[in-house]
Order: sequence, then structure tokens, then C-alpha cells
Amino acid sequence: MSNPHDAKDQESTLSPQFHGYDTEKPGDGNAPQLAPEEFAPPDGGFKAWSTVLGATLVSLSTFGFVNGFGAFSDYYNEAYLTNYSATLISMIGALQVFLLYILAGFSGAVFDAIGPRLLMPFSGIIVVFSIFMLSLTKPQQIWQQFLAQGVLFNLGASFGFFPCLAVVSHWFRRKNAYAIGCVAAGASVGGIIFPIMIHRLIPKIGFGWTIRIIGFIALFCYSIGVLTIHARRPTKPLPPLTQLLDFGAFKHPTYTFLAIGSWISIFSSLNPFFYVGLYGTVAFGESNLTPYYLAVLCATSIVGRVGPGLIADRLGRYNVICVGTCISSVLILAVWYTSSTEGSLVAFAALYGFTSGPFFSLLPSCVAQISPIEKVGARIGMMFATMSSGAFAGTPIGGVFIKTKTLDNFHHLILFSGVVGLAGSFFLFLARFSLERRVFVKI
Repeated sequence: MSNPHDAKDQESTLSPQFHGYDTEKPGDGNAPQLAPEEFAPPDGGFKAWSTVLGATLVSLSTFGFVNGFGAFSDYYNEAYLTNYSATLISMIGALQVFLLYILAGFSGAVFDAIGPRLLMPFSGIIVVFSIFMLSLTKPQQIWQQFLAQGVLFNLGASFGFFPCLAVVSHWFRRKNAYAIGCVAAGASVGGIIFPIMIHRLIPKIGFGWTIRIIGFIALFCYSIGVLTIHARRPTKPLPPLTQLLDFGAFKHPTYTFLAIGSWISIFSSLNPFFYVGLYGTVAFGESNLTPYYLAVLCATSIVGRVGPGLIADRLGRYNVICVGTCISSVLILAVWYTSSTEGSLVAFAALYGFTSGPFFSLLPSCVAQISPIEKVGARIGMMFATMSSGAFAGTPIGGVFIKTKTLDNFHHLILFSGVVGLAGSFFLFLARFSLERRVFVKI
């Protein structure tokens, strides 16, 4: 691999050795600092870890809310929006992820320009307002859920969640994967809390007040986030609209393969989050376990997002994300497809939550590893914006398979998810081997 000092245009071509602030070769312990010393990531300290705390809470109230859509989907299908098909209801969740991702490119670039000081309050106001608007929506009026939950919420969430991923990269270099894993784990915590609240509180206090309580939780999380998230680098003028996205990143084959693999993987990786509870109901009927399938999945996803971050900082981020994504796809085919008891479905939820975690937590770190530090926000955002169409199409296509909710139709959905997931893993491995052809090397 070429030496970074020999590259003619390091920023535009993204030489495999140009990892922004993480430029060490495998086995090289003396990595050069390419950022000014006063802005180099300190890898610790009060402000660094308080930023992780605030970013994790913002993640809980943004992507954690999105992760909990499976519980919303169950309730909408069974009680609140029974006049509409499962495919149309799943479009609410798909639209959430699509807008969250498509706006990531712009929110990341805006963050690079102005930092988190203004973005966090702006995001928080919109997110909290949208949740309270959702609490006022009426049953059998799906357009109201589309506007409040599908559109407005994500207009705000995108300008909170993705800047949180980027600002953590400004504070951490060697511990970057672990720190971002903590932020991503916040989304998993939300995926545990919110579904349990929906299943337990709606029968007692109704849909409206359940959602308002979620809104107060989001208000609390953002309030802490605004106080604890600190900027590391100085702000700069906002670039012209035509320069918000750094398309030069696609000149690097690693970034391109990573984008293709992520786009394919997101096509199927959200299906278990959206449909595992409904599958349990169809396969085994209503039981005491029904509200907890998604909660179990999200609970083990916490470990799957934080733990691999620690491992990835030692074994290599690309190595871990490739292996984890491949194993999670195999589990869909080997365990979910063959689930014949509630226990086996719980086992699948637990295993899938853990093995799918690296895809969601390490992807930003993988992008940061091959990006100049001043463009980390824009390139993380552009990666997720690229994935947006896959996220938008994947779960509704899955819903088409189960238009009639039978076990055979669910098996078709599961086969689709597993095969597509393996295809995505293939391109992630191409990204990894485009950096280093040797197998047993930290990449």
C-alpha cells in the first residue's frame, strides 16, 4: 500500500492509507497526526466523555424512537390503523428511516460548518414537537401518522443523530469505534424502552398520553445533550449548496464498495426489527412473550454495538463489521426461518441483536477511518444518504410478502432478508480487501 506522503491528492482520492486522523498502517504504532495539534482528538477527558453521554441520550430519543417502530407497527395493525394494509403501515417506518438517512448528507455537512451548538437545540425542538403532534393523531387517519411520525420527526432527528456521530469522531481517535458504539447503543436502549412502554401503557392510559410521556423523555434527553455535547473544532462558513456533499469520496474504491454493501444490507437488516413481533403473533399467537421479542433484540443489540467497538479498536473495524453482518444474515436463514417455538424465536432475537450491532455502530467509524477529519461529518452523512433508498424500499417490499399474514408468507420474507443480507456482506468484504488483501491483519 502507498505511503500517505506520496499521494498527490490525498483528500480527493482518499488513498487507502489516508485515514484522516487514523493513519496508521496495520501494526504501525507511530501514526502521524494530520490535524493541527490543538484540534487533534484527545481520546479522553471530561468534555470528551460528557459529549459521548449527551450524544447517547440524543441517539436514544431519535434513532431509538425509530428502532421502536416495530411496536408501533404491531399496535397500528391490530388496533389503531386496522383499515390499512401491513405494507402501507410499514411505509411509515420506512419513510422514517428514508428521511433520517437522506437528510444525513446535509446535516453532516452543516455540522462540519457550524458545529453542534445550534444544531442540537434546533433538532430537539422539532423532535419533541413532532412527538407531541403524534399524540394528537386519530385512529384510522393514517395520513396524520405519516406527517407527524414519518416526516416531521425525522426532519429534526437527522440534525441531531448524525451530528452526534460526527462530533464523537472529533474527540476520539483510537477509541473511536468504542465511543461511537456507545452512541449507537443509545438507539438500542430506546428500542427497548419505547416498545415496552407502548405495550404496557396504552391499555392503561391510552395512545395519546403514552406518546406524550415519550415526548417528555425526548425533552429530557435533549436538554442533557445540549448541556453536555461540546464542539472540538472551530466553526467555518457554510459552503454553497452544491458543495455540501463530498462526492469525491466515491473516487476511493473502499468508500464505494462500503456504500454499495451498506445500501444492500440496509435493504434487509431492518426487517427483523419491524416484523419479529408480528411473526411471533402469527406463528404462536398472542402470549406474554409477544411484547418482548423486539425488546430482547434491542437489548442484545446494546452489547452488539458497544462490545464490537472495543474489539474493533484491536482487531480492525472493517474486519468486525464484515464478519458481524455476514453472521447476522446467516442467522436469519438458519434460525429465524426454522423457528418453531417461542424459545427459538427469542434465541433468534437475542443472537440477531448482537450480531447485527456492528453494522449500525461501526459503519460511521469505518467511514471516519478513510476520511479527512474536517470532512468526517459530510462523508458519514453522505454514506447514510446513499443508504436511504434501500432503507425506504426494504421494509415495504418485506410487507408485500406478508400482505396475507400466514407462516408461509413470512418464510418468503425471511428468505428474501437472508439472501439480500448475504449479498450486502459480500460487498462489505470487497471494501475490506480493497484496503488490505492479507486476511489476518488489523483493518
